[in-house]
Amino acid sequence: MATTADSVSAKREQSYTLGELMVASAAREIRDAEVVFVGMRLPLIAFVVAKKTHAPNAVGLFENGVIRATPAPELIYTMADPPNIRGATQCLDMLSVMSLLQSGRVHLGFLGAAEVDRFGNLNSTEVRGAKGLTRLPGSGGACDIASLAQRFVVLLEHSKERLPDRVSYITSPGNGDGAAWRQRVGLPRGGPAAAITSKAVLRFGEDGEACLSSVHPGVEIEDVLRNTGWKLRVSDELTSTPEPSPEELRAIREYDKDGFWTK
Repeated sequence: MATTADSVSAKREQSYTLGELMVASAAREIRDAEVVFVGMRLPLIAFVVAKKTHAPNAVGLFENGVIRATPAPELIYTMADPPNIRGATQCLDMLSVMSLLQSGRVHLGFLGAAEVDRFGNLNSTEVRGAKGLTRLPGSGGACDIASLAQRFVVLLEHSKERLPDRVSYITSPGNGDGAAWRQRVGLPRGGPAAAITSKAVLRFGEDGEACLSSVHPGVEIEDVLRNTGWKLRVSDELTSTPEPSPEELRAIREYDKDGFWTK
């Protein structure tokens, strides 16, 4: 029979942060043997989790030219940190990894953005608020990934400001103004597969528009709808976002020991 101490320990082990939930959700988007543009912050940990659980043969790409068949042996804070270079499969230049996008060999790219709209278009260039125009860092490689990867997933905070009906500026294309837009403008493949937010997971259907797919545990549907900048459709198969499994939590915490990215 479990002791009280054992029960408390088990309960603590099963508790998780919002960051850990988002990492686990992102990790599940990676399929085995896929080539993935990893990025930094939460997607970086998601790649580690996927490699240690269900996708041991996935390959990670970094915009600075690093290609890894195994995660960096310790937590990194920028993609150029020495642990990301040591043991890399290849250390190339930016053009070399971008050429994999151009040739259609990248299955999935993870992106972030200041704004994401109902058709999955991303803005990381400029936003207008109470204090006027705020300039942001811009695209980096995001436009290339959104245009040329076979699919992309974006992670962001869930609020009306971050999820407007239409973005202020299209830095990286999603589905434009709806179904078949990408084909009309000459983007041969890809588009947004999901938006993993701090409240829910949105998925994009054949019509190009986002639909509420799952709601995170403890979050009410009305809270999600109220904090979305358009009338968000709700899937007939709406579920609760699966909690991180013990294996996923172990992988996250062994890598991000102090919760630098996932706290």
